[in-house]
Amino acid sequence: MTMTANAADLYQRVSHVVPAIEWATMVEDVEAIMRLKVERNAVILAHNYMTPEIFHAVADITGDSLALAREAIDVEAEVIVLAGVHFMAETAKLLNPDKTVLIPDLASGCSLAESITAADVRALRAANPGVPVVTYVNTSAAVKAESDICCTSGNAVEIIESLGVPKVIMIPDRFLAANIARKTGVEVITHPGACEVHERFTPADIADIREKWAGVTVLAHPECPPNVVDAADYAGSTAQMVSYVANQHPKRVALITECSMSDNVAQQFPSTEFVRPCNLCPHMKRNTLASIRHALETMTNEVTVPADVADRARTSVERMLAVKVGK
Repeated sequence: MTMTANAADLYQRVSHVVPAIEWATMVEDVEAIMRLKVERNAVILAHNYMTPEIFHAVADITGDSLALAREAIDVEAEVIVLAGVHFMAETAKLLNPDKTVLIPDLASGCSLAESITAADVRALRAANPGVPVVTYVNTSAAVKAESDICCTSGNAVEIIESLGVPKVIMIPDRFLAANIARKTGVEVITHPGACEVHERFTPADIADIREKWAGVTVLAHPECPPNVVDAADYAGSTAQMVSYVANQHPKRVALITECSMSDNVAQQFPSTEFVRPCNLCPHMKRNTLASIRHALETMTNEVTVPADVADRARTSVERMLAVKVGK
C-alpha cells in the first residue's frame, strides 16, 4: 500500500481496529480531507460515536456532546464540520453564529430530538406552571429555545441541583430523567422520548455478558433503562466512562452504549480488554470519510438556525455552560 508519510502516521492511530486492507480504501479520502481542512480553514468536531477512521484520523476535536459544546466556543477556524448528528451541528452554530457549520449528511438525525417539538414544551409548561424546563442537548434548537436551561448526560445532576427547586421538567429522555431523579431527590416530570440505541439494552444482555466474560466491569450510559443501569457496575456519560476506565483500570470492561465507543477508547487503554456489545446508531453512521470530504469540497450541507430561535436557544445552552461541573 502506497501512501504519504502523513497518511502513514494517521494509520498508526487506527491500526488497532482498521485492517491495512481497509485503510487502503480510505487513504484517498483521508488525504483529501486533510488538504481541504487547510484550504477551507476548517476543523472537524467528532462525537465519541464516530468510527475510528473519523475519530482518530481526521478529527481535530473529539468528545461527548458537552465537550464538543465547550470546545466549539474556542474554535478559530472559519468552517466547522460536525461529525455527529444534526442537533450537535445546531449547537455548534448557536455558539458560533458567524462561522459556517457543515454536517456531512442532513439525514443524521436523532430519535430523541425527533421525539419532541416546541409545541410539546409549551404544553408541558402550561400543565406545570412555574416549573423550570431542563432540556437535554439531544434536542432541536426550536426545543432549546422554549427551555430554561440545557443539560447533558454528564452534567444533568449538577444542572438540576443548581436550580434549587423541588420540581423540574426534564425532557425528552424518560430513562435519563428517571436515572437522574434517583440521584438528585428532585421530582422530575418528563416526556416519553428514548434513544433508539440505549433503549434496546436489557438486564438480560448484561447478565449474558457477565456469564461469557468473567470478571467484566459493566459501564452503562444513563440513557439506558433504569433496570439496565441497576444491573451495571457504573453509569455515566461517554466522557465519564472514559474517566472511569482511566482511574479504575479494569482488566475487562463492557461499555453499554453505541458500538464505536469501545473502538475509539480501546487505543487509550491497551491494558484493558474491551468487550463490545454492539448496538449501532444509524444516524451517527451516516458520517463517513466520503461524506466529510464531499461537505468540504462543496461546502454543503450548511446548518442554520433562524435568528429569533437562535437567540433564545443560545441562552439555554450558555446557562448550561456557565454551571461548574465537578470532575
